[in-house]
Amino acid sequence: MKSALCVDRLWNRAFIFCVLNNLFLFTYYFALLAILPVYIMKDLGGTVKEAGLALTLFLISSILVRPFSGLISEKIGKKLSFRGSELFFVLFAFSYLCIDSMWSLLLVRFIHGIWFSILTTVTVPVANEFIPEQRKGEGMGYFVMSTNLGVVFGPLLALTITQYASFTVLFAILSGLMTLGFIFCLCIPIHDEDSQSLVKPSLSSLTRHDIIEFRVLSVGMVALLTAFAYSSVMSFIAAYTETKQLMAYTSSFFLVFACSMILVRPWVGRWFDQKGASVVIYPSFILFAIGLAVVSQLNQPWVLWLSAVLIGIGYGTLFPCLQTVAIQSVPRQRIGHAISTYFTLFDLGLAVGSVIMGVLIAYWGYAVTYLFCAMMTLVTLMVYRVKVAAKVVSVQQEGEH
Repeated sequence: MKSALCVDRLWNRAFIFCVLNNLFLFTYYFALLAILPVYIMKDLGGTVKEAGLALTLFLISSILVRPFSGLISEKIGKKLSFRGSELFFVLFAFSYLCIDSMWSLLLVRFIHGIWFSILTTVTVPVANEFIPEQRKGEGMGYFVMSTNLGVVFGPLLALTITQYASFTVLFAILSGLMTLGFIFCLCIPIHDEDSQSLVKPSLSSLTRHDIIEFRVLSVGMVALLTAFAYSSVMSFIAAYTETKQLMAYTSSFFLVFACSMILVRPWVGRWFDQKGASVVIYPSFILFAIGLAVVSQLNQPWVLWLSAVLIGIGYGTLFPCLQTVAIQSVPRQRIGHAISTYFTLFDLGLAVGSVIMGVLIAYWGYAVTYLFCAMMTLVTLMVYRVKVAAKVVSVQQEGEH
C-alpha cells in the first residue's frame, strides 16, 4: 500500500476529501453562529443575553479542551480521534432537532464545543499528510480557504432557508450536511504512526510539553493579536453598517471578502513555498491594516467593498500562512500539539477581542476602534518581525538541507 505520506500531486483524492470535509464543517459552524440568536429569541423566547451565552458556551468549552486536543490525537491516533470526534459532532448536530428549552440548548452547545475543539485540531495534521512537502504553503492555504468560505456559505445558507422554512428544517438540512462531511471523513485513508507508539494517557506522567508546544508560542502570540484585531470585523461589522444605513450590503462584504481571498490564493501559496513565509506575511499585515483603516471611514457601499477586498487579501492570507509556519516549526509527530497550541491562542484572541471591542466601541465609537485595530495590526507586524521572522528563515533553511 502506498503511504499517505508519499504524495506528489496537491489535488489528490484524499486532500480533496479533507477540503470538502472542512468546508462542510465550517459552513455548519458559521450557519449556526448566524442563526442561533434569532432562533433563541423567536422560538425559545430567550433574550439577547441568553443568545450571547449560547454562543459563548460553545467557545468556552472549545478553548478549555483545545490545549489537550493534540495530546488526545497523539495518544489514541489521528484516525480514531478524527473519525470519533466527527461522529459525536454529527450526533450532537442532530440533537438540535430535539431541543425544547433554553437549558437543553445551552447543554448541547457546551458539549458540542468539546467535539468541535478536538475535530478542528486533528483535521489539520490529517490534511497536512496529503500535501506534498514542496507545496505545504500552497496546500495549507487552500485547506484554510475552505474555512473562510464557510464564513460566507454558512450564514447565506441559514438566512436563505429560514426565509422559506422553519428552524427545524434548517437544523435537519445542516445535520444532513454534516453527515455528508462524515462520509468524506471515512473516505480519507488515514495512516497512524506505529501502533506501538500510541500509548494510553497517564495523568501522573503528564508534563507541560504534553499540553503546550513551546516552539509555536511566538507565532501563536502573533495569531492571537491578529485574531484580536479581526474580532472587530467578525463581531461588529454588521452592527457598524447598520449605524451607517448600509446593513443591506453586509452580506456582500463577506462575499467580496471570499472572492478576493480565492483570487489571490494560487499566487500567495506559491510565493510562500518558493520565496519564504515573510515575503507573503509582511504585505498581508499591511493590507489588513489598510483595510481596517478604510472601513473606519465607512460612508458609502464602495468603501465597504474596498475594505472587504483589502481585508480579504490581508487577513485571508495571514491566517493560513501563520498556521503553516506553526506546522513547519515542529517535527511531524508534534503537529497535533502545535495546532492545539496555535488554535488555543487564536481562539483566545477572538474571544477576548470580541469582549474588549464591544467596550472600546461603547467608549470610542466604531471609527476610532477600527483605526485602533489598524494600528495594532502594524504593531503585530513588528512583533512578527522580532519574535518569529528569524526563526522562520532558519527552519526553512534546515528544510532545504
